[in-house]
Amino acid sequence: MDACSLGDLIDVVGEPSVRLHTAPAGLTAPVTEALLYDAHAPLPRAPGALLLAVGVRAKAAGPLVRAAAQAGMTGVVVRGADGPVADAEEAGVALLSVEEDAAWHRVHLLLASAIGARPVTTGGGDARGELFALADAVAAAVGGATAIEDPGQRILAYSTVPGQPTDEDRRQGILGLRVPGSPQNTEQYRIVFAAEGPVRLPALAGALPRIAVAVRAGGETLGSLWVVDDGGLAPDAEQALTQGASTAALLLLRARAAQELARHQDGDLLRRLLDGTADPDAAVHRLGPEPVRVAAFAVDSTVSAPDGEQTALRLLDLVRLQCEAHYGRHACVLVDGIVYALLPAPGERGERHRHLAEDIVRRAGAALRVPVRAGLGDVVPSIAGAPASRADADLVLRVLGPGLPVACVTEVRPRITLLRLAEVMRGKPELTVGAGRDLLDHDARHGTAHTRTLLAWFEAGGDMAGAAERLGVHPNTCRYRLRQIQRRLGIDLDDPDERLVLWLQLRVLGRG
Repeated sequence: MDACSLGDLIDVVGEPSVRLHTAPAGLTAPVTEALLYDAHAPLPRAPGALLLAVGVRAKAAGPLVRAAAQAGMTGVVVRGADGPVADAEEAGVALLSVEEDAAWHRVHLLLASAIGARPVTTGGGDARGELFALADAVAAAVGGATAIEDPGQRILAYSTVPGQPTDEDRRQGILGLRVPGSPQNTEQYRIVFAAEGPVRLPALAGALPRIAVAVRAGGETLGSLWVVDDGGLAPDAEQALTQGASTAALLLLRARAAQELARHQDGDLLRRLLDGTADPDAAVHRLGPEPVRVAAFAVDSTVSAPDGEQTALRLLDLVRLQCEAHYGRHACVLVDGIVYALLPAPGERGERHRHLAEDIVRRAGAALRVPVRAGLGDVVPSIAGAPASRADADLVLRVLGPGLPVACVTEVRPRITLLRLAEVMRGKPELTVGAGRDLLDHDARHGTAHTRTLLAWFEAGGDMAGAAERLGVHPNTCRYRLRQIQRRLGIDLDDPDERLVLWLQLRVLGRG
């Protein structure tokens, strides 16, 4: 995501919400994200980040400030006004503060929203930057503070023309990048989207009146433009707003096309990366250098979907949507019915990725009406190792089932080991002959339950009572069956090597 500057952030948030104490690198220093400090996890390298000093008293934040500087961060936010200004200036990072009683989760939401609100306009004609420029142009022409929204009432861009009146509804909308919800707001949007042109709307409680117009292209509603009306708008405000809506439609269509192109390019690069045909250096340049993990999502292979190909495409959309909500622009690709997602993993210990995968599996299963499984490969130091993480994720998918729809590779290593051993043994006939094969053949010919009895005994750790409980029989019955097995097949259960080989053959060849 494009970064705003420290100065942009202060302009959007402002005092008293956040106070800037020092900025050794200047107000043009980039701010890319807001991170919550976790004393129990290593501090990730996060160039441009603002670190929220959760659990650290302002006076004692000097070591954290220096650590943030070493991690490439732009600044540290402390709670209370007595933070280590001298340490921050020496380390070259900004120091900001919030009120002593501020809730950290609210501060994080406030800063994250403000950081994501206004991207830097690049020389390449960034579509979102152009939307902000359009909002300023409309505000200047119409004479009121302007916002551009999508159909879901999310604020895509807003004007910053000095001196124009505003109200609390606009301020809260900008900070949350979403219009505050209310029944009155809902009714006003219904009126705007039903109208052919600009609509003047009365003031809601505690707010100023508005003039708004729907943004459309080819009959499709792409969003809306809203202007604060303090009674001093230009005489041709409605005409200027209509022209602004026409330009906004072009920009929104272009932004959609650019987004789809970026998705296609990222997906194609991820496909080639996973099959080993992409240049790792080029992939690192486009997708980033940080540690990653590959997650694999698939519809349960034991269930037949009505339209398998269409179901897989819908699963791709669902996975991409959730990943983009968590990580911004994101690389996902569909390969042979499996959706692969590249998850950023700097400092990742697995919980966040697992929770995301569980959420996706739950949502996708409900939407597609078929069970969905998710396998998480191991974390690799960079995307150059993505093929290895993908191989792990594929193996995890193969050992999942109804009782375990989501797992990391570290959780199912024993199952994967048995799976790979089964592949090796089936490819080498000499590994499948012996007591295990004899036992399976005897059960098949005579209808006996020797295999089940022996496996129950193995699973009980050699405890006769435990094995009998598993089998639902008396311990003496279990003891008799084991004697019969040893006598008829010549198996020595006192030999640890024979027990190990026998157990492996029964688990692999008989599948337990």
